[in-house]
Amino acid sequence: MDGITIFHNPACSTSRQVLEAIRASGSEPTVVEYLKTPPDRATLLQLVSDMGVPLRAILRQKAEPYVELGLADPQRTDAQLLDAIEQHPVLIERPIVVTPLGTRLCRPARLLADILPG
Repeated sequence: MDGITIFHNPACSTSRQVLEAIRASGSEPTVVEYLKTPPDRATLLQLVSDMGVPLRAILRQKAEPYVELGLADPQRTDAQLLDAIEQHPVLIERPIVVTPLGTRLCRPARLLADILPG
C-alpha cells in the first residue's frame, strides 16, 4: 500500500477519473466506497481538519437531501450537519483523497496533482 485512501463513489465520473489517475501513477489506494461504508463522525472531522476547511465544504449540495433538510441554512451547527451526513452519506462530496502529501476534495479531478506523490 502507498498510503493513499480515496473516499469513492463508483457511480461518479469524477471519482472514477481520480481513482484511475491514482492507479496510473503506480499506486494502489485503499478504496472506501463511502455509500456502503460511511466514515464515522471522527473520521469526517479529521478529514476536514486535514483539509483546513469547514465541514460545510464537503457537503454535496446537489444531493437531494441537502435541500430537503435545509442544510443551506448557515445556522446549522456542525453537529446537525454530521447528523444529516450519518443518515444520508450521499451528502458527502466526492472524491476525497488522503495521501502522505495531504488531504483534498479532488473536485475537479485536476486537484489530485497537488497531493499525488511523484
